[in-house]
Amino acid sequence: MASKEKTFINKLFTVSFPALLKNKSVLAWAGAFLFCLVVILLSGNSSSSMRRSIDEFEVGKVAGRDLIAEYDISIEDEQATREKIETQEQLIPAVFQYSNRVSGELKNRWNYFATLTKKFFTEAPSAQSFALELRSEFPGEFSGEVLSLLYGSENRLEILNDCGTILDAVLEKGIYSIPQTGLEHLNSDVLELIRQNDSRIEQEKIPFWAIVTGNDAAASVDSFIASGSYISGLEVFANELLKPFLKENVFYSPDTTARRIAEMRLNIEPVMRNIEQGKQIIRKGFVVTEKDMDELRALSMTLKGNDLPKTFSNLLFLLMLFGLLMFFSGSRIIDRALTDSETYLVAGLSALYIAGSVLIRNIQIESMPVSVMIPTALVMMLTSILIHPRLALMLAMTLPLGAFFTGSFNTPSFIFAIVSGVVAAYSLQNAKTRMDLVKAGLIIAAAHLVIMTTVLLWQYAPAGEYLRSLFWAAFNGIASGMLVLGLLSPLEHLLNAATAFRLIELSDLNAPILRRLFTVAPGTYSHSIMVANLAEAACQDIGANSILARVGAYYHDIGKMDNPGYFVENQTDYNPHDEMPPKLSATVIRSHVKLGVEKARQLGLPNDVIDIIAEHHGNSVITWFYSKALKQDNLKNPTVNMEDYRYPGNPPHSKESAVVMLADLSEAATRSISKPNAVKIEKFIKELIANKVDYGQLSQSELTFSELEIIENAFVRVLAGYYHSRIEYPKIDLQAENNNNNSNNNNAASENVKAAAE
Repeated sequence: MASKEKTFINKLFTVSFPALLKNKSVLAWAGAFLFCLVVILLSGNSSSSMRRSIDEFEVGKVAGRDLIAEYDISIEDEQATREKIETQEQLIPAVFQYSNRVSGELKNRWNYFATLTKKFFTEAPSAQSFALELRSEFPGEFSGEVLSLLYGSENRLEILNDCGTILDAVLEKGIYSIPQTGLEHLNSDVLELIRQNDSRIEQEKIPFWAIVTGNDAAASVDSFIASGSYISGLEVFANELLKPFLKENVFYSPDTTARRIAEMRLNIEPVMRNIEQGKQIIRKGFVVTEKDMDELRALSMTLKGNDLPKTFSNLLFLLMLFGLLMFFSGSRIIDRALTDSETYLVAGLSALYIAGSVLIRNIQIESMPVSVMIPTALVMMLTSILIHPRLALMLAMTLPLGAFFTGSFNTPSFIFAIVSGVVAAYSLQNAKTRMDLVKAGLIIAAAHLVIMTTVLLWQYAPAGEYLRSLFWAAFNGIASGMLVLGLLSPLEHLLNAATAFRLIELSDLNAPILRRLFTVAPGTYSHSIMVANLAEAACQDIGANSILARVGAYYHDIGKMDNPGYFVENQTDYNPHDEMPPKLSATVIRSHVKLGVEKARQLGLPNDVIDIIAEHHGNSVITWFYSKALKQDNLKNPTVNMEDYRYPGNPPHSKESAVVMLADLSEAATRSISKPNAVKIEKFIKELIANKVDYGQLSQSELTFSELEIIENAFVRVLAGYYHSRIEYPKIDLQAENNNNNSNNNNAASENVKAAAE
């Protein structure tokens, strides 16, 4: 039992606790809690007169005035509590543990002795030889005289058997090892013996007078002989023969005893002493005692604003509140884990909100809720824009509750803050421009006017309070919207967040990186625009983030800018891959993913966009060059490693990333279709998507089969409309046109594979 408990404690402090310290989410919320803790403790108001009283009086000096208790209090009598603990400790018995291992070793050693003795009974020619043989095996443990007597006894076998029986009985009862010190403060009458038999643990209380120690072992043997039916003359041999085997096998357990004492201390109730109202704590002209000062300190600690039980309950509530926020603020609310920077933001805003409410709770505003002074809407709007509206809604419900239970908000303040937060959390639905933030501020202001009017009517506020209260309520909402305008841009870049506002800015085709892409790789630029149209249409149909998909499509191939001529959409007549080994060609093709991620990070693009760039090919194989390499190897004893032809990314982890992958593949491959129409395009795209599903490239994207069908229809609709607008010129020479079509079909098949590979 003790070893298991030690193992658990060791694991707790060597594995679990360090792991928690390395968890940035835990550290962020722990920091938020500690910040609020400091603010709450420092903001406690104590009576200045009582504080001066504590400094005025001193133990051992004569009091210059009387001091009377103004109300009833109950304090702990520390001296009486100490005496109670000491008394209870003296009733706890020392814990001893029976050692099965030591007992087994002693019995095995006796059995070995008995076996040798019986052997030498028959083999030894004389008593002297018998004694010498045994003494050589057990040097210094037996006298030759006793062994010679045993050899010559007619009942020597019975003597050995009876000695073994007595040894078992004595060891079973236990020979105790009593420490010289350490038991003085424990029960002096009884001890507790613990035995472990297989999986069962036995405990019993034994009086000290009934135990056997090493010094009493011989007397215990005599007692067993006297009380039993043993062979005559056994007392002559028993103690001499058993002496080497009568060793201590019950030992004191200080750890278990200490745990019993700790449990007693934990469960003991302190002795309380009541101080009644009007009692004269300190009397003028008398020497101040330590007891008088204890009562004075206890009285000061119960003053309003410094109520220790109340303060402690507030801290416990905050601890639970922040623990719940930490537990639910990630994937359980918004279907993904928060990044470290997002966790810091949420924890910081929560700490500032609670601490701010504590700091202003003493502001007395007649007929107006204190929460009007706190920009609840600002906190929720920032969370909604930068992270997710559902997380903002959770904060809107929990943070005002935290302020309410810490005593910062009364009921009107709590109601006002709840309404403000909930409206703010969803006031930015579908917001795409900065002007939408101003509109959201006006919506919040309108909600504030409604709830403030309700609160004023509920409080029967005088008519003169309406104008002032309604003005500050509306100002709170409008100011929150304006503050978001100023704070959003730096927070977007600090968190590297893919907000709708930032994505719209990144979708500007006049951005320098996109203009450069248009200049150095016009084919890739045109391809990216078409992929963006496909991805946006598909994401709109399945309810995914269409703006993120469009921006991701714009930037997904920026890694091709360094080597544009190696990609088919930028080639005219010359294809450098015709003169390159397939492995080198594949290396150049696959490198554009890594280069694109590096450029995206240099540009400071949001992580969601970078993920699309990294995942738009997944970890699929560049089949064109892989097949070419296999053909060059004649498909005999192939030495081509498929991993050399595989893209370095991972399969898409989001719907938007998967849609961009499919749009990229569909747009590139559809260009190879001869005389494309809706039927050809639909059949082709269905095969492309099915291949991606078969090769596991969509298994982590959370796309359903019904959504894949919707995506397919969206692609067909856009591509069919695009190719339908093209004009077919009339044929002039039928034979020449047929030859030309054959050539185009061959080239199209080649480009089809290349496009799918890229």
